[in-house]
Amino acid sequence: MENDRLDPWGETSVDNYQRLHAEFGIERMDSVLPRFKNPSLHMRRGIDFGQRDLGRILDAIDNNKPFAVMSGIKPSGIFHLGTKMTADDMIYFQSLSKKATVFYAIADVEAYNDNGLSLQDSSKIAVQNVADILALGLDPERAVVYKQSQEIRVMRLATVFSAGVTNNMLRAIYGERQVGLYLSALIQAGDILMPQLPEFGGPKPVVVPVGADQDPHIRLSRDLANSFQKDFGFIPPSSIYHKLIKSLDGATKMSKRSSTSTFYLNEDPASAARKVMSGFTGGRPTVEEQRRIGGEADKCPIYDLYLFHFAMEDEYAKRVYDECYGGVRTCGDCKKELATLVKRYLEEHQKKRESLMKDAEELLEKSRKTLDSMAR
Repeated sequence: MENDRLDPWGETSVDNYQRLHAEFGIERMDSVLPRFKNPSLHMRRGIDFGQRDLGRILDAIDNNKPFAVMSGIKPSGIFHLGTKMTADDMIYFQSLSKKATVFYAIADVEAYNDNGLSLQDSSKIAVQNVADILALGLDPERAVVYKQSQEIRVMRLATVFSAGVTNNMLRAIYGERQVGLYLSALIQAGDILMPQLPEFGGPKPVVVPVGADQDPHIRLSRDLANSFQKDFGFIPPSSIYHKLIKSLDGATKMSKRSSTSTFYLNEDPASAARKVMSGFTGGRPTVEEQRRIGGEADKCPIYDLYLFHFAMEDEYAKRVYDECYGGVRTCGDCKKELATLVKRYLEEHQKKRESLMKDAEELLEKSRKTLDSMAR
């Protein structure tokens, strides 16, 4: 982490997640994990490593009270495996209570400022992104999906919040940035706090699932919730953080910006399988050395794919890990096994996704009409 700063718009990599607890005040999962009756795959495997005030969400669940699940996804490209992790957490929290509503922001303003993507292009990609999250399991009956650029409440909140921040404050959180990215940060704070407005039932707990690199947005939103508590009654948002999955080339986090570092949920399954076969591993230089001293699964992007996404049973993930470190599993065989899993998963997901494209369009239109009528 350059200058000990998490960068939500850069290529942040985290070598030691324990540092984030001390340096940024991210709380550990240990204190809340026993309260989850059915912890998610991410929780069980330590992929969700930290949280802020997650107890508020658990209190709402235990007392059958309303809460919101909120996150934004940039429509800068088709879902890849890093994006899928945020979507999986959103769907998991929605599944915990009938009183949970998902607010899914299509972050087209941020995509414009960070990626130079036009609002028109974002709109086309957004439909595909919504079809992806529906295929992953989002319940559309308890979801509000909207584009940042079209949601007047978010823009109003961003304008109000601008009175409560200074250039020095934003620079301290994000570093020196163009004004457009600072504006995007205020808009994202509007996204995160919008579920607490009166038209959505007023103040309530909100959980924001994000990757570790997005914590600056959470800190800013929590500061603004406190600053404007008197005016809006905001409860500071809760958050849960997942680790950053390694790039297939082993260099940094998986990113949409590099097509060789990841594969996409709409990618040709055979192409994705080839990327797996050519991916970096934590193996030794020779098979003989691998057999003798074992591999290093903790450094291996291929093992990350098993752990984060494709080894659905915990026992299976542990077996892959143990066989790697024990020298039983060679990298070539490990890749072949994973390539088969990836190919099968993408084939199944893409069938679901294609069948839900019309539903995605209808959900976007239904949400737009509902939100427009509430704004009048």
